[in-house]
Amino acid sequence: MRAVDLIQKKRDGQELTSSEIEWLVEGYVSGTVPDYQMSAFAMAVYFKGMTTREISDLTMKMVKTGQEFDLSAIDGVKVDKHSTGGVGDKVTLILAPLVASFGVPVAKMSGRGLGHTGGTIDKLESIKGYQVERSQEDFIHQVQDIGVSVIGQSDQLVKADKLLYALRDVTATVDTIPLIASSVMSKKIAAGADAILLDVTVGEGAFMKTVDEARELAQTMVELGKAVGRKTVAVITDMSQPLGRAIGNRLEILEALEILQGQGRQDITHFICELAQIMLDLENVNKTVEEVRQHLENGKALAKFEEMVQAQGGDLEDLYRPVNVAHVVEIPAQETGVISALPAMEFGLYAMRLGAGRAVKSDALDYETGIVFEKKVGDSVQKGEIVAKVYTNGKISPQLVTDFQKYVKINDRVQSLREIIEIIS
Repeated sequence: MRAVDLIQKKRDGQELTSSEIEWLVEGYVSGTVPDYQMSAFAMAVYFKGMTTREISDLTMKMVKTGQEFDLSAIDGVKVDKHSTGGVGDKVTLILAPLVASFGVPVAKMSGRGLGHTGGTIDKLESIKGYQVERSQEDFIHQVQDIGVSVIGQSDQLVKADKLLYALRDVTATVDTIPLIASSVMSKKIAAGADAILLDVTVGEGAFMKTVDEARELAQTMVELGKAVGRKTVAVITDMSQPLGRAIGNRLEILEALEILQGQGRQDITHFICELAQIMLDLENVNKTVEEVRQHLENGKALAKFEEMVQAQGGDLEDLYRPVNVAHVVEIPAQETGVISALPAMEFGLYAMRLGAGRAVKSDALDYETGIVFEKKVGDSVQKGEIVAKVYTNGKISPQLVTDFQKYVKINDRVQSLREIIEIIS
């Protein structure tokens, strides 16, 4: 075979065979298929797409290019959760210990943030001593002992995806459904969980901009999961505004602690309880949303989170300390009315410029910086009232405030948003 022939075949909208896909993936990982040819192939897929069978073959061939975790030593149905990315997304920090507090094992591998989206691992690393790199044996033993572990993705996991994602990131081929689906599901399958909850975000701050696109991606990933014997459910969730109140690593840890103590905003608390209910149902643990919420209010979920932090070397005293920044800048509303829009993409990029995120993978993070919103979409506000606070170690200037205010949209109509738009199972 020749890579150029397979590129041409896909360029012309033809279907590749299983053996052709296997040859291409293996050749790319081994180095016999160079980056420039794989870039051309990715662009051909971007424009011509792939059939369900092609996506399934691509996914499983990618799985075989790296380590596969065997979680069979852990009793029960092991559940995992993945988000396709968002701004202020601290859901895993609350959801993993919340589900584990019901006796359901959660073995979770998470990633780092890039661009306007945050990464769960970066947030956990803002806790002094927290170890995100653990051996497979330690990972399994911890889930056996306390029921939950959240670690970083192994460098040995799905080598093809690591190479291909980096290539897609610099060739404008990230936002195509076949490559997103195979990237997500290859890692979830290799990670070894029996059941998977997929949070497919849609809106201004997500890869999928329309519900139809999100639905197609969700259905594709659910089919991939079921094809290899994984219980898989997808929820389509709104990412038109930042999730919760905080953007920024340390700030999101503190908001997660508020929610774990039953003191968070009602909208994000209810949303996380709905997701937990779905994850529990994957192991046939039937609870109402209110029954799930009780584990936030009675401290059981918080105790499980503290247990996980300690088990992975985290300092509990450091866990609860406030942020440490040079400046906290209050952002006043420019008019009276109702918050009608807080564009997630813009505020994600704003927080990145403060140091809370990375423009490129080599960028260092400032764990302390970020944004805390005092008002969200649908909230009333008076002129001069504080909409948000900016936490920064950089220089203070009027531009810092005006740049923020131009993204805050206020009018006289109340707009309500649904966190969960649709469930696909």
